[in-house]
Amino acid sequence: MAEKYAILPCNGLDKPVGPLSREVAMELAAGGGGALICPVLLHRSPGVYAKPTKELPLFVIDGCATRCASHLAAELGLKVARKLQIAEAVKADGATIEESLVPGPEALAFCRRLVESLLAEKPVPAETGAASGFSAPVDYLTITHDKFVFRVPREGYYFNENDCWVRVAGGRGRIGISDYMQRYLSDIVFCEPPPVGTKIDQFGEAGVVESNKASFDVLSPVSGTVVAANAGLKGKPELLNEDPYERGWLAELELKDFAEERKLLLDGAQYLELLKKKVAESGK
Repeated sequence: MAEKYAILPCNGLDKPVGPLSREVAMELAAGGGGALICPVLLHRSPGVYAKPTKELPLFVIDGCATRCASHLAAELGLKVARKLQIAEAVKADGATIEESLVPGPEALAFCRRLVESLLAEKPVPAETGAASGFSAPVDYLTITHDKFVFRVPREGYYFNENDCWVRVAGGRGRIGISDYMQRYLSDIVFCEPPPVGTKIDQFGEAGVVESNKASFDVLSPVSGTVVAANAGLKGKPELLNEDPYERGWLAELELKDFAEERKLLLDGAQYLELLKKKVAESGK
């Protein structure tokens, strides 16, 4: 890995892949890949890890589809930069690991191969053709309700009252769903962005997002023509849960009349006030 991470493994000990998550995390940290975070201590005393989680990108390593480490990161409002699921990695490797909660020779050999591969990775090139404004860092406002922390970008994003946003850069805008909506939907399993070339009206339908809990029609905050769809969502719809404001964007539009349409939208601070009312009324 070209950069160091704060590495958060799952704590699952009821399946063989759980201990492998811990094994891979420890070997990555020992090999210079970053700082190891104990999920139990993070849950009980998040402040202990305030420094690494603030200074380093977060690498979450889940054992299985339960994704307990990912859920812990989401619960604490931590932004996940990278994610790995051991069960999927085992399948991709073609490995056969022992059905034991204590890693055996085959499991340990798999862990070594995986760690060596991760440490040898070259940096991923930046997205070609992307407008520079879309790669700028995002500063967030937050509100807390019970155990939930909801994030809202401070600047550069505009919202409709249907919990959809647009991020504007020059004459283009990327659209997506808010942190509040992804939490309401819970685990997202499918999304369908609008095809390239589609002309969309302000507050018109701009795709569908589905979870095991509900289906949500995305209503575009702006009008325009779709010039790109987020290909990363095809194989990883959970990006909408992990990073709804950046990597989890749905579609990019050539804007039609943003200066006029902006009058019907909320900026970050205004949306935050609306969100306070929503969470108070819904309890989430």
